[in-house]
Amino acid sequence: MRLSPETEAAGYRLLSLEATNSTNDDSLQAARAGDRGKLWITAREQLAGRGRHGRQWSSPPGNLYASLLLIDPCDMRSAPQLGFVAGLALHEAVEAVSGISAPRLSLKWPNDLLLDGAKVSGLLLEGHRLQPNGPLAIVIGFGVNVAFAPSGTPYPATALRSVRPRLAKEEVFTVLSSAFARTFSAWRTSTRGNVSDPFGAIRQLWMERAAGLGQQVTLRLPSGEKAGVFEGLDPSGRLQLKSTAGMELIDAGDLYFPNLLHDIAKPGVGSKRSGT
Repeated sequence: MRLSPETEAAGYRLLSLEATNSTNDDSLQAARAGDRGKLWITAREQLAGRGRHGRQWSSPPGNLYASLLLIDPCDMRSAPQLGFVAGLALHEAVEAVSGISAPRLSLKWPNDLLLDGAKVSGLLLEGHRLQPNGPLAIVIGFGVNVAFAPSGTPYPATALRSVRPRLAKEEVFTVLSSAFARTFSAWRTSTRGNVSDPFGAIRQLWMERAAGLGQQVTLRLPSGEKAGVFEGLDPSGRLQLKSTAGMELIDAGDLYFPNLLHDIAKPGVGSKRSGT
């Protein structure tokens, strides 16, 4: 694994591991030890990887497992926007290495990347206040199906080698880390300069690549299912669902598209962040 010279010049660093329980956990440990942030941690294999809602995911060698630690990149209220920043970087990187663009390559709210309707990558965003008045540590975990797609996922998954057979995870990582540095820098500039709608530029770019926008969708929430039309994102990144009850704002949930590949498989227990 390596960072591009431009990414290193922007202050990012890299720690590559052979095997670890979780690169997200390693990133948090680095934060607690006083790391200054902009630290990428990658692993050839994860032994106890996890996805959203604490789901456990297997992470054998072959795919990309990487986490990025950021220290005080924003206030806690704005932190969820970093998931969309990361999603855009992920889309840009996979487009660059695969040669496939939207609409075949699309972003699924809130944190997945789809290739021809099947999941090829996911990310996990975690925020931790290190002490009551201490710095905010943000960890963004990326899992990219490069060599293979896991089985037993809630809906079909695929791998990048299905479209580029000789692709290496090292190439994906270098391009991804560069794309994130650029997208993150653009977001920081926007948050400082656009007081009325600091998330506006990123939100618009994300929606241009969104799967299911304007379509009938189903959201699976802890309280049950909701159905309606996916209208877009509000200024804080919440999903706008137009249902029989009117316009509803959804903070988090599992999104399904009746007319896409996802619902061929029934929801169930998955098998890691790379494909979750």
